[in-house]
Amino acid sequence: MRGQPPADPRKGDAPTGSAVDAAPRTPDPEGEHHTASRARINWRVFIASGLAIVAVAAWAIIIPENADSVINAAVAWVSANFGWYYILTATLMVVFVLVIALSKSGEIRLGPDHSRPTYNLFTWTSMLFAAGIGIDLMFFSVSEPVTQYLAPPAGAGETVEAARQGIVWTLFHYGVTGWAMYALMGMAFGYFAYRRNMPLSIRTLLQPLLGRRIQGWLGDTVDVAAVLGTVFGIATSLGIGVVQLNYGLYLMFGIPQGTGAQIGLIVFAVALATLSTMSGVEKGIRRLSELNVLLAIVLLGYVLIAGKTRFLLDALVMNIGDFIARFPEMTLNTFAWEQPDEWMSAWTLFFWAWWIAWAPFVSLFLARISRGRTIRQFVAGVLIVPLAFIVIFISIFGNSALDFVRAGNTEFGDIAMNVPEQGFYDLLSLYPGTLFVIGLATVVGILFYVTSADSGALVLSNFTSIIDDPREDGAKSVRIFWSVATGVLTMAMLIVGGVTTLQAATVIIGLPFSIVLYLVMISLWKALRVEGHQREGRLAAFPAGLASGGALSWRQRLARMTALPSASQAQRFQSSVVEPALSAVHTEIVAKGFEALITQSTVASMKVDEVSLCVRFDGEQQFDYQVYPVPRRAPGVGGYGGRGEDVFRLEVFSAAGSQGYDVYGFTPEQLIADVLTRFESHLEFVRIASDEGGTLPAVGAAAETPDWQADF
Repeated sequence: MRGQPPADPRKGDAPTGSAVDAAPRTPDPEGEHHTASRARINWRVFIASGLAIVAVAAWAIIIPENADSVINAAVAWVSANFGWYYILTATLMVVFVLVIALSKSGEIRLGPDHSRPTYNLFTWTSMLFAAGIGIDLMFFSVSEPVTQYLAPPAGAGETVEAARQGIVWTLFHYGVTGWAMYALMGMAFGYFAYRRNMPLSIRTLLQPLLGRRIQGWLGDTVDVAAVLGTVFGIATSLGIGVVQLNYGLYLMFGIPQGTGAQIGLIVFAVALATLSTMSGVEKGIRRLSELNVLLAIVLLGYVLIAGKTRFLLDALVMNIGDFIARFPEMTLNTFAWEQPDEWMSAWTLFFWAWWIAWAPFVSLFLARISRGRTIRQFVAGVLIVPLAFIVIFISIFGNSALDFVRAGNTEFGDIAMNVPEQGFYDLLSLYPGTLFVIGLATVVGILFYVTSADSGALVLSNFTSIIDDPREDGAKSVRIFWSVATGVLTMAMLIVGGVTTLQAATVIIGLPFSIVLYLVMISLWKALRVEGHQREGRLAAFPAGLASGGALSWRQRLARMTALPSASQAQRFQSSVVEPALSAVHTEIVAKGFEALITQSTVASMKVDEVSLCVRFDGEQQFDYQVYPVPRRAPGVGGYGGRGEDVFRLEVFSAAGSQGYDVYGFTPEQLIADVLTRFESHLEFVRIASDEGGTLPAVGAAAETPDWQADF
């Protein structure tokens, strides 16, 4: 896949309603322009990952005893030898994300400079909220607090301190650390796809580090690792969901518990997930997600009101304080003296590996809904909004369960600890209206299951396809394959040893993919440093640019402020002033030995030309200066305008987006001075960046952008 210019801003709106930008259109050296292409299967990644999943599933189904022994031996080895690595890795990711968000890089937008968020704050936070819950939260919100209370990793169990720490352990495993992993991958996806116009894929995130090698076997290896991690992560959630739903259906309809019923549930859920993922994001996945969030809130409210409301609210506030106070010590706690390897592999290591496996999946969704937001806004939203709901959910259900256990219901405590899939339902059975609340929980669980399966199939199809346009998704046939393959893997792991085997497999598969996350951190850090060099280049060139070309007189400034050019007037200015001025600069730049191109083409929807100058540098980012028509409605205040028709601003665009000013009314000399100022800043940027590894030119086809007018 060879390099392409920045994307054309004149395309149709994205089907998912994503934000839109006016990135400049610069011609290909051979005179070709980038055009949207349909998703194509990446056969090397698809076949390699598909065969690996099929092989593991077949091995587990045909010789389950051997699979069980090998998996258990492997997870014991990982736990004993790499527990410290998982703990350190998770902590470093939290630190990295916070450092980026709080630094100057936090001001960078996930999109061009002129882009603004697609969704308002309420809608955006609602979708972040929806991303934070799943059927596994129902599973662990009861089982983990009770387990940590009865059998903590260190210290005495069945005490008030064990009860407080049991909730904190659950919040820790579902808290800031995991969401920092999502924030890391999400801001990397958003930055490279929406700011640098690169394909929305895992390998793209490593372009600053690996360069053109991401298009070869190295990039394929990274994608295969991401696919395998994602499949096992999703399969773990689906396996947990199946055994829990099986028990719920047993309580409601007497359906027997066991592998046969669970396989039937998997087949049923895969069929629903396939239908949902075939209908796309808007019709299927989005509607089901909205419904299950609402029902989850109803379920939460029911337990809060039907239970000890005052106690639960008091405990919630206390849990928040405990979590904040104890997090710094917990995040690096490897239990060096106690060495509870079995506990570590079942809990902390499992959760960190699980978050790592899910990171590409969830972060892709987070990036797609966050286009136009700054990195700082994105990180703050991802770390705060979903966590807020998780804290409330775990605190309400966890403290409710602990209250029953401490009141003497030892039978319920034993079940929640040793048969965790039953714990959530058995808790609900202790409240009035048992049939209603269990039925509600079952519906919520089914919806959680289906939304995880369908969105997982969609993302996996994207990871195994070549997609230049971030708005597109993989082919429906590929989605069907991954929907079925994930279901088969889930079934195979349940046959081997149930949820425990799925957890063990996740710990193992998360280890190699954690290396990819380190590479993403290094790559993103390098790319953001280049952004800093661009700012330095602009500052270095500014004093020289200030003195060149002369300033506008006050009458000229007033004339420009009040000018409301129509399409015909804007077109005349482009042809009579902009094109000759850029052509003059082009001629001189070529004479100095640079490779440069100038183009003028009509924006059909506006009947006004855009004029672009592109100067290419060997192995470095190209210089782009584009004058592009931006429509505005003529103001109707008093005598100022009032024509009630479209008028135009002729704005300057670079590869980073609109520079925010209008050049209509400039003289040729003033326009040339502006071009030279920006060219000088680019030369300074290249000089500064070349001392520290270069300017990271784009590798691969640039993505088409949707209808850009929504950004203005």
